[in-house]
Amino acid sequence: MPWSKNDYPPSMKNLDPRVRGKAVEIANALLEDGYEEGRAIAIGTAKAEEWDKDHPEKK
Repeated sequence: MPWSKNDYPPSMKNLDPRVRGKAVEIANALLEDGYEEGRAIAIGTAKAEEWDKDHPEKK
């Protein structure tokens, strides 16, 4: 089931909106590649947090 910025897994509810958006994007791509939902969520969240550290928000 693909997610969106307004409809995402409960485990992503406490993420910063910017990180959550990236996590949803990554998790959806992983689902398309055949990953199981739980694994896609976990990997998507971890990779989005890593991405956020490497790409700080411009002020």
